[in-house]
Amino acid sequence: MSKSPASPVSGPNDRPEPINASRRKVLLGLGAAGLLAGCSRSMEMDLASIQIDDYTTGSIRPSISVDKQVTRPELMYASLTDEGYQLPEIPFAKVDPKFRRQIVVDPTGEAPGTIVVRLQERHLYLVQPGGDAIRYGVGIGRDGFLWNGRANIQYGKKWPRWTPPAEMIARKPELEKWRGGQPGGLDNPLGARALYIFKDGQDTGYRVHGSPEWWTIGQAMSSGCVRMINQDVIDLFSRVNGKTPIVVS
Repeated sequence: MSKSPASPVSGPNDRPEPINASRRKVLLGLGAAGLLAGCSRSMEMDLASIQIDDYTTGSIRPSISVDKQVTRPELMYASLTDEGYQLPEIPFAKVDPKFRRQIVVDPTGEAPGTIVVRLQERHLYLVQPGGDAIRYGVGIGRDGFLWNGRANIQYGKKWPRWTPPAEMIARKPELEKWRGGQPGGLDNPLGARALYIFKDGQDTGYRVHGSPEWWTIGQAMSSGCVRMINQDVIDLFSRVNGKTPIVVS
């Protein structure tokens, strides 16, 4: 396979020691060239190269990254071609600021590489080395459809096929036409990427996935899955390698 009230997650309380700001490394996200090509790559950049003042932060750390590749509005949610599909631009100004992709001080205490979904916050965190996390806004399941627990992302798919479960078809007979599966595409409910959640080797039936309905981010409207803006799930997918621990609480 190649990140409101808070809900606590278990994890260590120790915080990493502060480091010199001029040498603090951050992970670059989707570069402009990679975005237009529908792919992404990761690299590291020393902040000294962009002339950040050389001082010790002490106990104060920035809440939002200076990494413009992750947080620049015109880059994050721009239209892009991905695997032959032309994703539309997301109107940045209409996305609630607290649900826009950003880098924050990690509040979870989980190990780097862990995905943490805090249901009440409507946030997904991808924990980074050094005490940061990439945070994404998410939509969650409505009452009666929520899942929580500690599990693993077993694998992921690009532009996945969506097969509604029989109970969903019973509730919505108009979905009968997709009993055999809806091919991937711009109108597919799983969006541009899906990460499949397994617990104890068994498929939970729940996914972290993209959605063409970007305006539902921050709401409890799904049938239990964690939905993301398509551009955000592409970014998350590019950072997840192999089986990835996930905590939903």
